[in-house]
Amino acid sequence: MKSPEFDYIRARSVSHALSLLTSHGDEARILAGGQSLLAALNMRLSEPSLLIDIGAIDALRGVQVSGGALRIGALTTHTEIENSALVAQHAPLLKLAVGHIAHRAIRNSGTWGGSIANADPAAEWPCCLLALDGTVIAQNPRGERRIAAAEFFTGLYTTALAEDELLVACELPLAQRDDWFGFQELARRLGDYAIAGLAMNLRFSGPVVQSARLAWLGLGAKPMRTPQTEALLAGRPLDAATEALVVASLREELDPLADLTNTGATKKHLATVLARRLLAQANATRQSVAA
Repeated sequence: MKSPEFDYIRARSVSHALSLLTSHGDEARILAGGQSLLAALNMRLSEPSLLIDIGAIDALRGVQVSGGALRIGALTTHTEIENSALVAQHAPLLKLAVGHIAHRAIRNSGTWGGSIANADPAAEWPCCLLALDGTVIAQNPRGERRIAAAEFFTGLYTTALAEDELLVACELPLAQRDDWFGFQELARRLGDYAIAGLAMNLRFSGPVVQSARLAWLGLGAKPMRTPQTEALLAGRPLDAATEALVVASLREELDPLADLTNTGATKKHLATVLARRLLAQANATRQSVAA
């Protein structure tokens, strides 16, 4: 199929892009890396009258530490995140996840902000943003608005962004010495959409988990956390008894949506497999550090 007809404007600046969004409202779409939007256009899943290309706005690129947080610009590509020393130091979860994103050609062109704004429930970056308790920075004609990751994803491919807002960056808390991060997903082939995935962020106090964030992809209409299981992990060592409690809790807390090839029950089972694997990794890492 071919895309419907549309007008195209290459925005010169953030303010230019915002003025176009204000003028055209819901009839306009933002074009960043284009890896999701262009496919949606060709399949006629999206039919805007105007594409606003923000690819020339250099202010939306780059990774930096600012104000005690790691700031990732919306136009930063997946490959740039993969190669960033700042990301490796301050947000290692992203380094663990990036190799699961599609294939190299897509990682070279696709952007951080495009993935977050697209809000695909099977995508890696929204899940990681949730696991890290990050913040979305949105710009509108009246100024800047900060949106917590927990409030940003509102449903299937929908977010808290208003029609006149542009996602310009996200901020992530800097990793601390006692933090542990893990990421795994299960897919039929590397690069395919994940059947289920888990981003795990644990903070330790000695051998005991002080706090936990478990963020899931591929299980629902949006990336999701499991607060009941997170609360259960807090204050416990990573032993066999804790693992059994976590698995039992997840079986109670999770209610995955089925897809074309997998039942909800299958996805729930795979979620417990991922949790076991990452808890085992975390435990092994802590034991090696202690030794």
